[in-house]
Amino acid sequence: MFAVIETGGKQYKVQEGDVLAVEKLNLEEGQKVTFDRVLLVDEQGETLIGTPLVKDAVVKAEIVENFKDKKVIVFKKKRRKQYKKKKGHRQELTRVKIEQIVSSLKAASKTKPAEEVKKEVKKPTPKVKTEVGAPKAKEVKKETPKKEEKKAPVKKVSEPTAKSETVKSTKPAAKPAVKSSTKAKTKSLKKEK
Repeated sequence: MFAVIETGGKQYKVQEGDVLAVEKLNLEEGQKVTFDRVLLVDEQGETLIGTPLVKDAVVKAEIVENFKDKKVIVFKKKRRKQYKKKKGHRQELTRVKIEQIVSSLKAASKTKPAEEVKKEVKKPTPKVKTEVGAPKAKEVKKETPKKEEKKAPVKKVSEPTAKSETVKSTKPAAKPAVKSSTKAKTKSLKKEK
């Protein structure tokens, strides 16, 4: 039998008789502590997973000692900047011995099969008989009368409009003028020779 508990922001897998180091608890040596944040309980192959916690599950433990962990060195450096910092840190921990795992797994396992049977039994949906020639419900569409849209009158294309005539008259006639000036220059050059 084992359980997964949460304490000090961390999760631990524990069994009866285990000794483990957890984040510091503000209790003295020899005192009893109960961990009520149990996330999972496994007993004889049956597993009960909490959502997020297992209901009515508790892990009982005894405080063995409060101590400090090994020193961790924190060193910072920036090259070519004459910057160096060195710090040490020792985390405070509590060693606990797990005495008992209390769970409601047996009571839950007895009621669990009855709940599963209720979920599995469903009433069959009644089948509707349809005639051979009758259309299915999806195929039948309601025809709604459409509103008649107003159509714009058709204009005759053969007759020129006033706008099209003005567009034709605004075209520049620069090309013929350029050609005539170049012809005059070439004629004058030929005469000089």
